[in-house]
Amino acid sequence: QMNGTSGYEEAAGQGIMAGINAALRAQGKGPFTLKRSDAYIGVMIDDLVTKGTNEPYRLLTSRAEYRLLLRHDNADLRLTPMGHELGLISDERYAEFLAKRQAIETELNRLNTTRLKPKDVNPWLEAHHYAPLKDGVLASDFLKRPEIDYQTMAQFLPDNPTLDHRVIEQVEIQIKYAGYIAKEEASVAKLKRLEGKKIPLRINYAAINGLATEARQKLVKIQPETIAQASRISGVNPADVAILSVYIEQGRISKVAQ
Repeated sequence: QMNGTSGYEEAAGQGIMAGINAALRAQGKGPFTLKRSDAYIGVMIDDLVTKGTNEPYRLLTSRAEYRLLLRHDNADLRLTPMGHELGLISDERYAEFLAKRQAIETELNRLNTTRLKPKDVNPWLEAHHYAPLKDGVLASDFLKRPEIDYQTMAQFLPDNPTLDHRVIEQVEIQIKYAGYIAKEEASVAKLKRLEGKKIPLRINYAAINGLATEARQKLVKIQPETIAQASRISGVNPADVAILSVYIEQGRISKVAQ
């Protein structure tokens, strides 16, 4: 509540991050942070830091711009490596995770390199009143069709491996949503470049010409650490972000530091 949130899950999210970072500090290590593209906890903390709140904050899925990446089915793929590095995941559990991830990658590679012949799949398509194939097609492209699921596709493939249902689910999701996932990953890559642009400490925003008054006030109050954080502050528009970015890229920022 002191941070402006309301709800058990929000409190738990902040609590585990506080515990992790308290342990890291006691060990003399650097802080651990989650980005908006890593987890909903990252979305919540970034919102609280850059946007603030005038009412009790609840973490809704609508607050995340990368919802397609922050799915429940891929939570282990996103967070287990981090957890293991922090010492929160046992070696045994991590080995199981690596085996699952390898199985997913192997099956994706198989489907992306195996072609289906029209003579094999057209009888099924025609029997179910779907348009037949004119040419051969990759198994992965065949799976992208809305009427096709993994089990249907697998009957046309030789030597299918025995896979856990969670692996099959992940393979099917990654293939069917590949185009949309790629777009979000491109947005994340762009954000990562902005996150790499650090804003020097003790910067004097009053000395940067061209910043809007509201943007200047918000930047002074919040003191963002990166251009990406600055871009998410309410009241800081793209023009302000561009001006700040140019100052940093051209090395002019040293002239306006106190």
